[in-house]
Amino acid sequence: MTTLDSSDQPPASFGFSGKGGEYFRIWIVNIALTILTLGIYSAWAKVRRLKYFYQNTSLLGSHFDYHGDPKIILKGRVVAFALLLAYNLSFKASPTLGLITFALLAVVMPWLIVRSLKFKLRNSSYRGLRFSFRGTTGEGYFAYLFMPILAVFSLYLLAPLAHQNIKKYQHSRSWFGNTQFSFDAGPGKFYLLYLKLLGLALLALIVPIAIIVALKSHLAAFYSMPGITPEQRQGMGVLIGFGFIGIYLLLFVFIGPWFAARLQNLVWNHTRLGEHQLVSDVHARKMLWIMLTNLIGVILTLGLYKPFADIRLTRYRIENMGLIPHGDLDQVLADHEQDVSATGEGATDLFDIDISF
Repeated sequence: MTTLDSSDQPPASFGFSGKGGEYFRIWIVNIALTILTLGIYSAWAKVRRLKYFYQNTSLLGSHFDYHGDPKIILKGRVVAFALLLAYNLSFKASPTLGLITFALLAVVMPWLIVRSLKFKLRNSSYRGLRFSFRGTTGEGYFAYLFMPILAVFSLYLLAPLAHQNIKKYQHSRSWFGNTQFSFDAGPGKFYLLYLKLLGLALLALIVPIAIIVALKSHLAAFYSMPGITPEQRQGMGVLIGFGFIGIYLLLFVFIGPWFAARLQNLVWNHTRLGEHQLVSDVHARKMLWIMLTNLIGVILTLGLYKPFADIRLTRYRIENMGLIPHGDLDQVLADHEQDVSATGEGATDLFDIDISF
């Protein structure tokens, strides 16, 4: 694994021991019970899924765990469904009412996101010690409402800055016990990533146009050939059209994994837990291969390969992450474990909610 630090200690790699067959049994039961209960079981299904992935993720020989309450998650699902229903019905009633509802949703959504982040981290643990999210609601409104609005009005020129603000808020306001995470990736790194993304998107647009220009004379010769029927000309046009759609899709299939790999490396290589540096070394080509073959597998099996695909992608992403300790990390963790009773089960909130899926 590539490291970004001069520490003389080797990075401690994350491990993932999940297996496709094990997760398939959880996945298929979750789907069946969710359908039979008209979606009510989806909250319990989420807890089972997250517990499996957390408990199969390890660092320094110890595993993570998830403690979410399905009833709170169900409450979040009900809230999310009610908001979505209100949004759809209001626009059907009148455009004005729809816009008013949209504005109200935009105002309340950052508050819900902050509560969801608090719930997620509070119910995540490592070696019995809970994580926590201590970002304020005001900071949440700046990251999730003000900056996105600013990005839209700037014709998305400020979108990388908005993305950087969201990640900084998420990471720098997260804690493990009494140790705070920090995030030091500046806006420039996000702008560089987005500029590269724009370059790849433009390439995806230019390549088909270049092919058309290169084949222009050959196509003209084909259409002017004697004996070519209108049906044959139309068939050739349809074939060319599908060919270019295929090229576009193929190029954009390449772009998605590239962006996912670069974003993961950017975010985690600039995140610290106290003095301990997190690192990520995900490669775009490997990510592309995994995501592309996963997609093919899911299509060929009519969706039954989905749990195996999830395990495969998760294993690659997790096992290419690590943590570079500064000092004795085991001793630091042992010191924190003394605080479990103060920061664990007793930390509850009347407004706990989880709107994530």
